[in-house]
Amino acid sequence: MSLGSEFKEFIARGNVVDLAVGVIIGGAFGKIVTSLVDQIVMPPIGWLIGGVDFAALKYTLPVNPTNPTGDPAVIEYGAFINTCIQFLIVAFVIFMMVKVVNKLRRTQEEAPAAPSATEALLAEIRDELKKRP
Repeated sequence: MSLGSEFKEFIARGNVVDLAVGVIIGGAFGKIVTSLVDQIVMPPIGWLIGGVDFAALKYTLPVNPTNPTGDPAVIEYGAFINTCIQFLIVAFVIFMMVKVVNKLRRTQEEAPAAPSATEALLAEIRDELKKRP
């Protein structure tokens, strides 16, 4: 099998397309979660604790004496807090999705399987034999 035909078979399987769709949806979902955290979740939390804007929370390190003209280093821990909250929201949503999928799988596994064509035919023969005297 040539490399080209292997690649075509790989693409045609559908796994690559499913993965691409998942990545695109995941990227869009990440933007939604970022907006949710930055514009909806964090402002009320900041308001409740005294008007703190988490995105603006930072610690500026002292100027390096060996390079006094350089920009000071800044640790933006507020942005880190926002990112952690975004992660928790995404993790919770994924957990809920996996929980629903697992529940659907269990329901499908518990459902009795329909008899095969052979089993159905044998059941008909059995029923006909029972009717005979």
